[in-house]
Amino acid sequence: FVGKNGACNVAHKNIREQGRFLQDVFTTLVDLKWPHTLLIFTMSFLCSWLLFGMVWWLIAFAHGDLDHSTRLQRDPAEGAAGSAAGFVPCVTSIHSFTSAFLFSIEVQVTIGFGGRMVTEECPAAILVLIVQNIVGLVINAIMLGCIFMKTAQAHRRAETLIFSKHAVIALREGRLCFMLRVGDLRKSMIISATIRMQVVKKTASLEGEVVPLNQIDIQMENPVGGNSIFLVSPLIIYHVIDKNSPLYDISPMNLHHHEDLEIIVILEGVVETTGITTQARTSYLADEILWGQRFVPIVAEEDGRYSVDYSKFGNTVKVPTPSCTARQLEEDKSIM
Repeated sequence: FVGKNGACNVAHKNIREQGRFLQDVFTTLVDLKWPHTLLIFTMSFLCSWLLFGMVWWLIAFAHGDLDHSTRLQRDPAEGAAGSAAGFVPCVTSIHSFTSAFLFSIEVQVTIGFGGRMVTEECPAAILVLIVQNIVGLVINAIMLGCIFMKTAQAHRRAETLIFSKHAVIALREGRLCFMLRVGDLRKSMIISATIRMQVVKKTASLEGEVVPLNQIDIQMENPVGGNSIFLVSPLIIYHVIDKNSPLYDISPMNLHHHEDLEIIVILEGVVETTGITTQARTSYLADEILWGQRFVPIVAEEDGRYSVDYSKFGNTVKVPTPSCTARQLEEDKSIM
């Protein structure tokens, strides 16, 4: 259901209301893949330049600027006479669609080479100038905001939040516990970090209803207490397998027969440097759970500082552990 990289193994098919995605265009753009985002980024500017280039060409055509520019190119003397006679174009130095397109780019990106400019002859040209500047600012805001959000997405920070490759089941304080290790590779911390676990498995109700992905929250314990953790160094998070646990009747003999068993771990918190909420996810299948082992210590004090050896992050050692279910272990303790 959830991969080791946190990606959910779910495919959405036959979505009939595709228009809902257009109601939140910004999120849709951010969710697109990079090639599609860059294509839309380029085409949004190119199309706006072409559109307003056509508008500037039409204004020049309607005002007769193109005919005057053609006469000026063919007969400079006649053009000079025309200019002396008082002809003022809407936009100077526009004599073709190419020059109108170049002027559109100069207006929208404020390059301003100085060869073309709007005159006070045509109020419509002044209005188009104002509209194009506003449209250009809107496109800049949306596209640059989209690029910023894609480069600063929260899941990028989750790449440095790591989980142990395997989970273990062993005794802790005389009780069977499901344990995993979580760590943060960066020095900048995750603020208000919380962690939770769920068991996902196929179940059937008494009425015969089959739930293919039934999600069951399981209670956790950690060295701090509760779901909040202070992730300044790697921590071992554990779940006590008691009568309320979905793992209550699992033993080492039948553990690997639960092919539909999957335990999902979700770590959430606020990135200290950016203030963005991030989430890291992983899961453990039945064959990724090691019975009768525990994690080796990786934190040691060296020269007055605590040192973390990440080369041993996922290492485990065998420890004496009963080969029975948590139910049987509790029953044996009650008899004794």
